[in-house]
Amino acid sequence: MKFTTDIVIGLEIHAELDTQTKLFCSCATKGNQQPNTRCCPICLGHPGTRPVLNKKALDYATKLCLALGSKLTKEIVFSRKNYFYPDMSKNYQITQFEEPIGTGGTITLKTGRKIQLTRIHIEEDPAALAYTHGMKNSDSVLVDYNRAGNPLVEIVTEPQLTSPAEARDFLNRLISVLGYLNIFDITRGIIKADANISLKESNYSRVEIKNISGFKEIEKALTYEITRQKTQLRRGLKITRETRGWNPTSKTTLSLRTKETEADYGYILEPDLSLITLTDELIHLMKKEIPELAQQKSERYQREHKLSKEDADVMSMELELAQLFEKVATKIDPKLAARWLRRELLRVLNYNKKTTKEIQFNEKEIIELLSLVQTNTISETTAQKLMEQLMEKPFSPKEHIKKHNLEQVTNEKEIETLCKETIKEHPQAVKDYHAGEQKSLHYLLGQIMKKTRGKAEPTKTTKILKKELKKKEL
Repeated sequence: MKFTTDIVIGLEIHAELDTQTKLFCSCATKGNQQPNTRCCPICLGHPGTRPVLNKKALDYATKLCLALGSKLTKEIVFSRKNYFYPDMSKNYQITQFEEPIGTGGTITLKTGRKIQLTRIHIEEDPAALAYTHGMKNSDSVLVDYNRAGNPLVEIVTEPQLTSPAEARDFLNRLISVLGYLNIFDITRGIIKADANISLKESNYSRVEIKNISGFKEIEKALTYEITRQKTQLRRGLKITRETRGWNPTSKTTLSLRTKETEADYGYILEPDLSLITLTDELIHLMKKEIPELAQQKSERYQREHKLSKEDADVMSMELELAQLFEKVATKIDPKLAARWLRRELLRVLNYNKKTTKEIQFNEKEIIELLSLVQTNTISETTAQKLMEQLMEKPFSPKEHIKKHNLEQVTNEKEIETLCKETIKEHPQAVKDYHAGEQKSLHYLLGQIMKKTRGKAEPTKTTKILKKELKKKEL
């Protein structure tokens, strides 16, 4: 492939499929957290044991391929990837090599650019390694086989990403698809990436960064590695083709080994797993289970509700948020609903470090709250405070504002009286306003809000205040 951009990035993403049991045995994928309590002779590779493929994992991987537009293989074949390392006690990993379950496919970035996929395949997760003093300084390593054998799907991109920000956007959109298909649990599932990165300045000498967990960490690792390589080149040093590890504590990469090729792993066909055929009936069934995905929803929101592309993208990215928006938009102006869900709901969720899955209230409370905003019954400031309180525990916004007398002051006569009082009480501010000091208007408006505890309707109050100030000028 001929490259033209200054930076070239390819990703290999491993996402844990949300099944109850492991890929080739009946051990639970979740549960007891004590090390080495959720493993058996099969996931440990004891002599005489034989793997049996988890059908649910196969179904999930099939759905993902169909959702991303990958071409499915009809014959499912597994291979042994041979390597000696403590995280795989049988000294090989069962994966797909010769025939992945899916080839090709695309994911569209927010810019509209399509990133091509090379392949999608199924494999088992290795064990978890714990270094007592970090990867570089530990003289021993602890191994927990609870994770060994968990079902993973690996998504490999073409080297078409051109920045760390694009890589993070790609991952966000992949997570969105996994969430819509309900095959990945973002709160508990493992997602990690290997990133290949090269620079035009080094004649595209490729460096791989292994096992980066977390989207922010992937962006940080790529940013650091770009800086490191550019610094090396400025010093007149060559970029070595190698595999590096990411240290999330020091925010640096460290050299692990020279880069392997696929031939180094000595792949052989897995003799203990028989050939599995993906039937047309199964494929048809999986197609029927694929819902309207985020990109399709975004396009529909723009078309039907006249949302901006940015608002539509945010509303559709997470399935739970999209479902909430669609329910609220049946009763509330869709543009108002999108604005409040995008800005205020997400703001409160971020502040409380919660996800949309952890929201305790439902669309009824949101519809009540936004109907009060839509009819100017309460101010936006009051509505923001109510949104914060709803995050603590559900309640009826309508009953709450009646009980605490939080209705917005909209009566023109009442607002006019407040404006006249405020003008009389602050003659210097009035004088400054007439002298061209616009901030004096904000000061006077603030005094009115103080009198009404923020309940005066801002637009109407500003208009009447300007009218009264003009009278004083005359």
